[in-house]
Amino acid sequence: MSDMIGLIRVFTTENQSIIEEHGNVISRLYGLPVMSKCIPDQPLGIFNDETEQIAIPKIVELGKQMEKDGCKLLLISCAADPAIEQLRKNVSIPVVGAGSAAALTALALGEPVGVMGITECIPAVMENLLGDSLVQYIRPEDVTNTTDLLTQAGRDKALEAARSLLSQGTKVIVFACTGFSTIGFADVLRKELRVPVIDAVEAEGLYASNFYKQLEAEPASF
Repeated sequence: MSDMIGLIRVFTTENQSIIEEHGNVISRLYGLPVMSKCIPDQPLGIFNDETEQIAIPKIVELGKQMEKDGCKLLLISCAADPAIEQLRKNVSIPVVGAGSAAALTALALGEPVGVMGITECIPAVMENLLGDSLVQYIRPEDVTNTTDLLTQAGRDKALEAARSLLSQGTKVIVFACTGFSTIGFADVLRKELRVPVIDAVEAEGLYASNFYKQLEAEPASF
């Protein structure tokens, strides 16, 4: 398990194929070795402040263990970047959050950004980074947790939400929920709406790829 990227899923499932979905996306796109694990006792993941606070110590402990297992870099695969500062203080390896990675990737395009997620408000880390580039944040109707995205109704509502963002002047759509990655929704929007889409899992993988190659080349100090 050494020399892997450790990917933390912030919800609980015993289905290993689901746990590995985000890691598989990153491995397929960037050719990286990824070890994925999930936190315990949160089957609906993180969807509000309360569930995020409950998850923080679990994320920190899991990240510490994954470093012990030989991971060279950690990914928190959640757009809110939960526990990222706490985890960075408790490990000696780089930690990348999906939310900040997605926001920074969107900024590189220099276009008005619309963000779509499942929480009532946009994750603070994304709002702070996007600043004046942010046009609007939207949550698809009746979608309140990642499991809602697994239904056809949830996907239809998400497509409606994306169309609404475009009508408000959005030129780039950014996902503020990694659950959209689970259902491959970025490719749906790219095909249906012909718009650039920043998928948070793809974005965290992009940053991980850059750091991982540097760490392979020579020891780096982060």
